[in-house]
Amino acid sequence: MERFSVKVMTTVCVGKPSAVFQILLCGESPYACKECGKAFIWPLPIFIHRQIHSIAKSRECKECGKAFSQSSNLSIHNRIHGGKRPYECKACGKAFRHSSKLTEHMRVHSGEKPYECKECGKAFSYPSFLTVHMRTHNGERPYECKECGKAFKQASHLTSHMVTHSVEKPYECKECGKGFTNASYLSIHMRIHSGVRPYECKECGKGFIKASHLTVHMRTHSGEKPYECKECGKAFSQASHLTTHMGTHSEEKPYECKECGKAFTKASYLPVHMRTHSEEKPYECKECEKVFPKASHLTAHMRTHIGERPHECKQCGKGFRKASNLTVHMRTHSGERPYQCKECGKAFTQASNLTVHMRIHSGERPYQCKECRKGFTKVSHLTVHMRTHSGEKPYECKECGKAFTEASHLTRHRQTHTGKRPYESKECGKALTNASYLTTHIRIYSGERPYECKKCEKAFSYSSSLSVHMKTHNGERPHKCKECGKAFTEASHLTSTWELTVERRFMNVRATGPPIARAPPPLPARYPPGGRRRFLDAE
Repeated sequence: MERFSVKVMTTVCVGKPSAVFQILLCGESPYACKECGKAFIWPLPIFIHRQIHSIAKSRECKECGKAFSQSSNLSIHNRIHGGKRPYECKACGKAFRHSSKLTEHMRVHSGEKPYECKECGKAFSYPSFLTVHMRTHNGERPYECKECGKAFKQASHLTSHMVTHSVEKPYECKECGKGFTNASYLSIHMRIHSGVRPYECKECGKGFIKASHLTVHMRTHSGEKPYECKECGKAFSQASHLTTHMGTHSEEKPYECKECGKAFTKASYLPVHMRTHSEEKPYECKECEKVFPKASHLTAHMRTHIGERPHECKQCGKGFRKASNLTVHMRTHSGERPYQCKECGKAFTQASNLTVHMRIHSGERPYQCKECRKGFTKVSHLTVHMRTHSGEKPYECKECGKAFTEASHLTRHRQTHTGKRPYESKECGKALTNASYLTTHIRIYSGERPYECKKCEKAFSYSSSLSVHMKTHNGERPHKCKECGKAFTEASHLTSTWELTVERRFMNVRATGPPIARAPPPLPARYPPGGRRRFLDAE
């Protein structure tokens, strides 16, 4: 059979074969289209095929020259140039060029998700979303950056990433000057300034500028956390939160600040951080003209004007302006402190608190005052400190008019009017005005001493006690007596010395009679209220 088939092939190709055998065996096509090169066996199909090219030329777009085989497709295409969007959503007013796009969009409002993942059961409104989602299971990242080799699951993510190489942002906001790589990003951004929030939560009525934000928000009601860490099993409501969390396991932070060396897990965090150095604050409040480095900070700030606190704790009813603040607050009820210091074992409810705490061990003070060169571990501490130079006290009590440099000081002061002490010790029933005071108070019973001296290994319940103790090693005595020049490590020791000085003088008056007219020296600022009266009464 093999010999016979070879013989047939040789005979057919050498002789005068039929058109069909000529194409099948020799690869030749007698009827080829001159326009596109497509080949045919018979003359009739190529005749019909050529009509497509001639019809397409008659259906050519006059604006850009693009040709279409159907006049309906040309009509739809012309809407791009004319800006015509005849299919409008009755729910939010958004318009589309295609009726099919409107049908897909309506699923945002109806909640319909017909495309389900067979791996995890998650459903999607669009088939393209399911395609992208499947890559989280199979690990596929088909879009690779030619500059650095980084791969992405979506083409749009690669496009956004390419900006980090080119830094080209042609679409600029006329309100704040912020640039965007895409016109659609600018349209969404403009909602921050206009206040338009077309996507509303049916549960609580909260509005959002993006449909994706509403989707994420709905998880606060349903409790859904679809993104789980394979390392520790912790689940998250957003994929970005999982990505950030994964950095706590790998400790990989490839994006480093050239100013201070601080590194980040995501490229988008770095430009925002750079504003702490440049002092750039592009987002301005129209109510009070206060400016902010982040759009999210402006959004949270706006709630101080309208009094909105949409995120409520189900345990105690306390409301918060930000969902992240509620998440942190919930840890006061659960006792969860997931961020632990490897140096001293102290645990924190927030990663940022751990970062700041680590500066106690490293001695790092990255935020420096330009007036007196004093350094601080937190930028907020520097902001408050600057008020000692400017004299600014922006937080005023409406009851008595007393003003404060910090909001927390005003909050504590208000409790002197209300008498409210919401934090009660389970050990002794003592009520306190502040949660941090309760945490510190509990150490009386637990015996916990988390602050240890590296010099002598002595441990303390409070960080302030450790700070005072450290002065015994370095010889620092900042509190000096103006009368005799004696210096002390603590202000309270200086106060005690003043008490003894005043007491001895009055005892001397009783023993020897009135001395030469001379007013007793002024007591230090921290002298206990009524202290001088106590010694006068003793006389």
